[in-house]
Amino acid sequence: MRRATLQWRVTRKRLPGNYSPPMLPAFLSTILYSFSALFAQRTTRVLGGITANFVRLVLATLLLGLWAHGWGMGFHGPAQPWLFVSGLVGFGIGDVALFQGYPRLGSRLLIMMVHCLATPTAAVVEYAWLGTTLTAAQVLCILASISGVALALAPGGRQSQPRHPEFRLGLLFGLIAMLGQSLGAVFSRKANSVALALGGPVPDCITAAYQRIWGGLLVATLTYILFLIRRRITRGEDSGIRQGNEPAATRSQIAGWVVANTLAGPVLGVSCFQWALANEKTGVVLPIVALTPLVIIPIAHWMEGEKTSRREILGGGIAVAGVAALARISHPG
Repeated sequence: MRRATLQWRVTRKRLPGNYSPPMLPAFLSTILYSFSALFAQRTTRVLGGITANFVRLVLATLLLGLWAHGWGMGFHGPAQPWLFVSGLVGFGIGDVALFQGYPRLGSRLLIMMVHCLATPTAAVVEYAWLGTTLTAAQVLCILASISGVALALAPGGRQSQPRHPEFRLGLLFGLIAMLGQSLGAVFSRKANSVALALGGPVPDCITAAYQRIWGGLLVATLTYILFLIRRRITRGEDSGIRQGNEPAATRSQIAGWVVANTLAGPVLGVSCFQWALANEKTGVVLPIVALTPLVIIPIAHWMEGEKTSRREILGGGIAVAGVAALARISHPG
């Protein structure tokens, strides 16, 4: 009980001055998710979407479990059932669809679709279910952020590369991934509300991520088993997932990409995301995380040599201005 009380105090502690802790984990999530998307794209091209997602969730479960059972709450706490459901929807259904969408849409378009559409979806669900509201000023800032991201990443008159033959199927996977993220975030907020209502401790962000990931691991494992059965019967490849024109990678490179994707995504990225959701409304957190496809631009230029257009710079400025105003309005003190 004493350890749980200490965890509650740590997770709810506010720093002095004008500093707003809830905004920091949201921004950290954005940076980590950007790296995660790029490494996920690489592992998907080599291993296939189903295998890449399964391997990273297994590794993430082990890493998160070291903290949760060593210093956290393990499987305990009143929020655990709701966090499991959150992981079932977000980590499970959402991420399986996400890794199927990467090769069909590309990381930029997919991430834009998921993060930008998840914002209004989660806000509407929270309004209808949890009774939370957003002020008119917050709504305007959210729209500005989303508009900036859309301006930066919307396709131009000429396409730099031909679309994947299964582009429309990729849009469907992107829609499912978006719904998984938005509903998973709402369930996480519900978990914190239930814990507070029952007078129990709210788990720290890493324990929350650990309790969530078991739901995702269940879905990923079942999907992987079905994939192996199907491959044995049909003797086919992971159709539409692998890209044979990619340069060969060594085992050490693949292992490095998997570890980097795991740390930046389900371990540190999701932990920061849980930290943010424990202190702020989903409709405020998700617009910040929606900057992920913009943050990818300089990282992709550094890692992949991609160039940045004027429109991307303009859209990034609009989106950043919207998020900065949102942060100021949400936490004026």
